[in-house]
Amino acid sequence: MEIGNDSVRPDHAQENLELQGPAMPEKVSTNVNKKHREGLTSGQRAADGLARQAGSWGFIFSFLIILGIWMALNSVALINNWDPYPFILLNLVLSCLAAIQAPVIMMSQNRQEEKDRLKVDADYHVNVKAEAELERLHRKLDHMHSKLDRLNVERVKELLQLQQEQMDILKDLAQKQA
Repeated sequence: MEIGNDSVRPDHAQENLELQGPAMPEKVSTNVNKKHREGLTSGQRAADGLARQAGSWGFIFSFLIILGIWMALNSVALINNWDPYPFILLNLVLSCLAAIQAPVIMMSQNRQEEKDRLKVDADYHVNVKAEAELERLHRKLDHMHSKLDRLNVERVKELLQLQQEQMDILKDLAQKQA
Protein backbone atom coordinates (compact mmCIF):
# COMPACT_ATOMS: atom_id res chain seq x y z
CA MET A 1 0.00 0.00 0.00
CA GLU A 2 1.46 3.40 -1.03
CA ILE A 3 1.05 6.42 1.23
CA GLY A 4 1.49 10.08 0.25
CA ASN A 5 0.69 10.25 -3.47
CA ASP A 6 -2.99 11.15 -3.02
CA SER A 7 -2.45 14.78 -4.09
CA VAL A 8 -1.44 13.62 -7.58
CA ARG A 9 -4.64 11.70 -8.21
CA PRO A 10 -7.44 13.78 -9.80
CA ASP A 11 -10.15 12.55 -7.40
CA HIS A 12 -8.29 14.20 -4.51
CA ALA A 13 -7.65 17.53 -6.26
CA GLN A 14 -10.87 19.16 -5.01
CA GLU A 15 -10.27 17.82 -1.50
CA ASN A 16 -6.78 19.37 -1.43
CA LEU A 17 -8.12 22.73 -2.63
CA GLU A 18 -10.72 22.71 0.14
CA LEU A 19 -8.02 22.00 2.73
CA GLN A 20 -5.98 24.99 1.66
CA GLY A 21 -8.78 27.40 2.55
CA PRO A 22 -9.21 30.93 1.28
CA ALA A 23 -6.20 32.54 -0.32
CA MET A 24 -4.65 35.16 1.95
CA PRO A 25 -2.05 37.70 0.89
CA GLU A 26 1.44 36.64 1.86
CA LYS A 27 2.19 39.65 4.07
CA VAL A 28 -0.34 41.83 5.82
CA SER A 29 1.80 43.40 8.54
CA THR A 30 3.09 46.91 7.87
CA ASN A 31 5.40 49.37 9.58
CA VAL A 32 2.79 51.86 10.74
CA ASN A 33 5.37 54.37 11.96
CA LYS A 34 7.03 54.53 8.55
CA LYS A 35 3.69 54.71 6.74
CA HIS A 36 2.54 57.51 9.04
CA ARG A 37 5.80 59.49 8.69
CA GLU A 38 5.69 59.28 4.89
CA GLY A 39 2.24 60.91 4.81
CA LEU A 40 3.12 63.93 6.95
CA THR A 41 3.39 67.41 5.48
CA SER A 42 6.09 69.83 6.60
CA GLY A 43 3.52 71.76 8.67
CA GLN A 44 2.47 68.58 10.43
CA ARG A 45 6.09 67.70 11.15
CA ALA A 46 6.62 71.20 12.57
CA ALA A 47 3.52 70.87 14.76
CA ASP A 48 4.74 67.51 16.05
CA GLY A 49 8.17 69.01 16.78
CA LEU A 50 6.61 71.92 18.64
CA ALA A 51 4.39 69.55 20.65
CA ARG A 52 7.46 67.45 21.50
CA GLN A 53 9.44 70.50 22.63
CA ALA A 54 6.58 72.27 24.44
CA GLY A 55 5.83 69.11 26.39
CA SER A 56 9.34 68.73 27.78
CA TRP A 57 10.95 69.70 31.07
CA GLY A 58 13.61 71.60 29.16
CA PHE A 59 10.97 73.90 27.69
CA ILE A 60 9.35 74.47 31.08
CA PHE A 61 12.63 75.32 32.82
CA SER A 62 13.86 77.57 29.99
CA PHE A 63 10.47 79.31 29.88
CA LEU A 64 10.58 79.91 33.66
CA ILE A 65 14.07 81.40 33.33
CA ILE A 66 12.96 83.73 30.50
CA LEU A 67 9.92 84.84 32.53
CA GLY A 68 12.13 85.47 35.58
CA ILE A 69 14.57 87.56 33.53
CA TRP A 70 11.68 89.53 31.97
CA MET A 71 10.16 90.32 35.37
CA ALA A 72 13.53 91.11 36.98
CA LEU A 73 14.56 93.53 34.21
CA ASN A 74 11.22 95.29 34.30
CA SER A 75 11.11 95.46 38.09
CA VAL A 76 14.45 97.21 38.45
CA ALA A 77 13.80 99.38 35.38
CA LEU A 78 17.16 98.79 33.76
CA ILE A 79 15.75 99.01 30.25
CA ASN A 80 13.35 101.96 30.40
CA ASN A 81 10.67 99.91 32.08
CA TRP A 82 8.93 98.81 28.81
CA ASP A 83 6.49 96.57 30.72
CA PRO A 84 5.96 97.94 34.22
CA TYR A 85 4.45 95.89 37.02
CA PRO A 86 1.78 94.10 36.72
CA PHE A 87 3.43 93.02 33.41
CA ILE A 88 0.47 93.47 31.06
CA LEU A 89 2.64 92.94 27.95
CA LEU A 90 4.00 89.71 29.45
CA ASN A 91 0.44 88.53 30.12
CA LEU A 92 -0.50 89.33 26.51
CA VAL A 93 2.52 87.40 25.18
CA LEU A 94 1.74 84.41 27.42
CA SER A 95 -1.92 84.43 26.36
CA CYS A 96 -0.95 84.54 22.67
CA LEU A 97 1.55 81.74 23.19
CA ALA A 98 -1.08 79.59 24.91
CA ALA A 99 -3.65 80.40 22.22
CA ILE A 100 -1.27 79.25 19.48
CA GLN A 101 0.31 76.37 21.33
CA ALA A 102 -2.92 74.62 22.37
CA PRO A 103 -4.31 74.01 18.84
CA VAL A 104 -0.89 72.96 17.54
CA ILE A 105 -0.59 70.40 20.34
CA MET A 106 -4.15 69.23 19.65
CA MET A 107 -3.30 68.77 15.96
CA SER A 108 -0.33 66.65 16.98
CA GLN A 109 -2.52 64.59 19.31
CA ASN A 110 -5.02 64.07 16.48
CA ARG A 111 -2.24 62.73 14.28
CA GLN A 112 -1.15 60.43 17.09
CA GLU A 113 -4.73 59.13 17.31
CA GLU A 114 -4.68 58.58 13.54
CA LYS A 115 -1.42 56.67 13.89
CA ASP A 116 -2.95 54.58 16.70
CA ARG A 117 -5.93 53.79 14.44
CA LEU A 118 -3.51 52.66 11.73
CA LYS A 119 -1.79 50.39 14.26
CA VAL A 120 -5.11 48.91 15.38
CA ASP A 121 -6.15 48.34 11.76
CA ALA A 122 -2.81 46.67 10.95
CA ASP A 123 -3.10 44.48 14.06
CA TYR A 124 -6.62 43.50 13.02
CA HIS A 125 -5.45 42.41 9.56
CA VAL A 126 -2.58 40.42 11.04
CA ASN A 127 -4.97 38.75 13.49
CA VAL A 128 -7.44 37.89 10.73
CA LYS A 129 -4.68 36.29 8.67
CA ALA A 130 -3.33 34.42 11.69
CA GLU A 131 -6.81 33.12 12.50
CA ALA A 132 -7.37 32.00 8.91
CA GLU A 133 -3.98 30.27 8.84
CA LEU A 134 -4.72 28.51 12.13
CA GLU A 135 -8.08 27.34 10.83
CA ARG A 136 -6.42 26.07 7.65
CA LEU A 137 -3.78 24.22 9.68
CA HIS A 138 -6.48 22.69 11.89
CA ARG A 139 -8.35 21.47 8.81
CA LYS A 140 -5.14 19.93 7.46
CA LEU A 141 -4.39 18.24 10.77
CA ASP A 142 -7.93 16.90 11.05
CA HIS A 143 -7.71 15.62 7.50
CA MET A 144 -4.36 13.95 8.19
CA HIS A 145 -5.73 12.33 11.36
CA SER A 146 -8.74 10.93 9.52
CA LYS A 147 -6.48 9.64 6.71
CA LEU A 148 -4.16 8.01 9.23
CA ASP A 149 -7.13 6.44 11.00
CA ARG A 150 -8.42 5.05 7.70
CA LEU A 151 -4.94 3.80 6.80
CA ASN A 152 -4.51 2.17 10.19
CA VAL A 153 -7.89 0.42 9.93
CA GLU A 154 -7.05 -0.78 6.40
CA ARG A 155 -3.59 -1.89 7.51
CA VAL A 156 -5.00 -3.84 10.47
CA LYS A 157 -7.52 -5.52 8.17
CA GLU A 158 -4.70 -6.47 5.78
CA LEU A 159 -2.58 -7.83 8.60
CA LEU A 160 -5.51 -9.86 9.95
CA GLN A 161 -6.16 -11.23 6.47
CA LEU A 162 -2.48 -12.15 6.05
CA GLN A 163 -2.48 -13.76 9.47
CA GLN A 164 -5.61 -15.77 8.56
CA GLU A 165 -3.96 -16.88 5.30
CA GLN A 166 -0.84 -17.94 7.22
CA MET A 167 -2.98 -19.85 9.70
CA ASP A 168 -4.74 -21.61 6.82
CA ILE A 169 -1.35 -22.52 5.27
CA LEU A 170 -0.12 -23.84 8.63
CA LYS A 171 -3.31 -25.93 9.03
CA ASP A 172 -2.85 -27.37 5.54
CA LEU A 173 0.77 -28.25 6.31
CA ALA A 174 -0.20 -29.80 9.63
CA GLN A 175 -2.88 -31.93 7.91
CA LYS A 176 -0.46 -33.08 5.20
CA GLN A 177 2.14 -34.15 7.78
CA ALA A 178 -0.34 -35.99 9.96
